[in-house]
Amino acid sequence: MTDIDTPEGWVVWNEEPDGRVILAYRPDVFDSDAFPAACLPTLYLTKGRRESRRPGASPAPGADWYVTLYLEPDVDDGGTSYGTRDAAVSGVLDTARSFANGEINYREMYQVPREDYFERLDELILSDGPS
Repeated sequence: MTDIDTPEGWVVWNEEPDGRVILAYRPDVFDSDAFPAACLPTLYLTKGRRESRRPGASPAPGADWYVTLYLEPDVDDGGTSYGTRDAAVSGVLDTARSFANGEINYREMYQVPREDYFERLDELILSDGPS
């Protein structure tokens, strides 16, 4: 059972016994038809940086927790570190709310602009945002 009550539009996609969690935004529309499946916005809550570990390797004892927003496999916000898992859970929920409320400028994360996609994503987020 998860300890994360996700904001509207977000779901717990995966949760590991070691505390790692993946949240996904609107997986119902990122299905290759409405939106590209590879562009599913995801939030990773991990102990240690995801990209600095070898597959199967455990994080160093005392490693910080990280929250990283991915918009595509190679497009992310760089992550934010937290000293405890509780603080990281708060951080992942804050990031999820900010994204769902249209407060994150995801265009800055892309090196190559995708204006048509950005317009469609804006429409999706704004239609799901608070009324």
